[in-house]
Amino acid sequence: MDLGRVPEARFVGETIALNSREVNHDDIDYVVSRIGDFTEDNRAGIPRTLHRISCMRNRQDKIVGLTCRVGRAVYGTVEIIRDLIESGKSVLILGRPGVGKTTLLRESARILSDNKRVVIVDTSNEIGGDGDVPHPAVGKARRMQVRTPALQHEVMIEAVENHMPEVIVIDEIGRELEAEAARTIAERGVQLIGTAHGNALDNLMMNPTLSDLIGGIQSVTLSDEEARRRGTQKSILERKAPPTFDVLIEIQTRNQFAIYLDVAQAVDVLLRGRSLSPEIRTREADGQVRIEKPPTARVGALRESTRERKPTSARVSEEKPARVMRMFPYGLSQERLEQAAKSLNLPIQVVNDISNADAVLTLKNYYHRRPPIVTDAERRGVPVYVLRSNTLAQMEGVLEDLFGIDGANDPTEAAMRETESAIEEIQRGAHSVELTPQSAYVRRQQHEMARQANLFSRSLGKEPRRRVRIYATEME
Repeated sequence: MDLGRVPEARFVGETIALNSREVNHDDIDYVVSRIGDFTEDNRAGIPRTLHRISCMRNRQDKIVGLTCRVGRAVYGTVEIIRDLIESGKSVLILGRPGVGKTTLLRESARILSDNKRVVIVDTSNEIGGDGDVPHPAVGKARRMQVRTPALQHEVMIEAVENHMPEVIVIDEIGRELEAEAARTIAERGVQLIGTAHGNALDNLMMNPTLSDLIGGIQSVTLSDEEARRRGTQKSILERKAPPTFDVLIEIQTRNQFAIYLDVAQAVDVLLRGRSLSPEIRTREADGQVRIEKPPTARVGALRESTRERKPTSARVSEEKPARVMRMFPYGLSQERLEQAAKSLNLPIQVVNDISNADAVLTLKNYYHRRPPIVTDAERRGVPVYVLRSNTLAQMEGVLEDLFGIDGANDPTEAAMRETESAIEEIQRGAHSVELTPQSAYVRRQQHEMARQANLFSRSLGKEPRRRVRIYATEME
């Protein structure tokens, strides 16, 4: 309902005018007088229902428009992902407005509350309905209301500290403080089921406010030696922490979901400019769920060019799998080492006894101190590999060496070498050089290389032909 216009009912596929008379102030006042009070986010509801009314105000703070959303509990919608919800893992759901994210949260809370202590942090009363008594659709779950959206993060922490939940359900994580609160909750061992603004994983990766939900992204500077060995620039992008959520679900349509079962691995693969296929689940007309598993990613497959499918020396033979290599990390992050091996699909086992180790990994500063672990390993003839920093990139490089993997055919590294050549050409006097088309993640690294060389760059064209052009001087 908008002042001076006819009222409309908007459905998924059509819009219908409700009558031919324009809405006036009396119509708006009539509706407002029969609903709850509007909160700071300009939302109100009807007690014991799931309906939501949002208002638009003029500059004098008077209501001039209303959006009345009809809310309903739809049972059975969560069956397509029920195994993930009940797995105990934290699940993040992404999707455009109106695609059914809140309905999934409500159904998840109802199912989990049968066997677990579930607390809903209900910022806008969309999950549990308006009023002090939650809607029956949330089952036995308890509901904490939020006085103002700006305090959502405080209520999230309060729920954990005061009410001993095993599961917390939260809608619309949209601010940095809320992302930090979600990480705090996850680190305390509480399962999180939540939604966030964004349609897909790559949207979330490029959102500096919410990227912490998937581990955060940082720029890591490699040594000259390591950068030459990897054939890449000195500054690369890397995930900086374990993700808050274990599983990510993209709602493509109401009946089709794309699922990343391992968020950490998905982010690491995408940061290296490689493609990663999610699991696709589709709800058929008869209610059955069809699951399309992604192809198993071998090391060789990850390193093949998307333009030329040539075999590489990095391919792991299916007939003769690589033997498990036993690693003794000293002063390194064991979790990061295991993640590096998982990203490259290499079999390793972390051991706590030098006598059982095939190799010792340590940092440069530890090695120079000559600790007993290092001297004992050298005395036993166990090779010691020294890393310059405790980063995922350094660990991947060592693992590639240990397993005899050649990264020369990696399309990302080839793109970085092309960028270095372009920079050298401009430094020799060329005005500009245009690079070959690359993915968004590779282009981001190419821009960073140009910036470090005190040059200017710009992305041109449309996907999939979007590319970077590097200039000697800034272009207007």
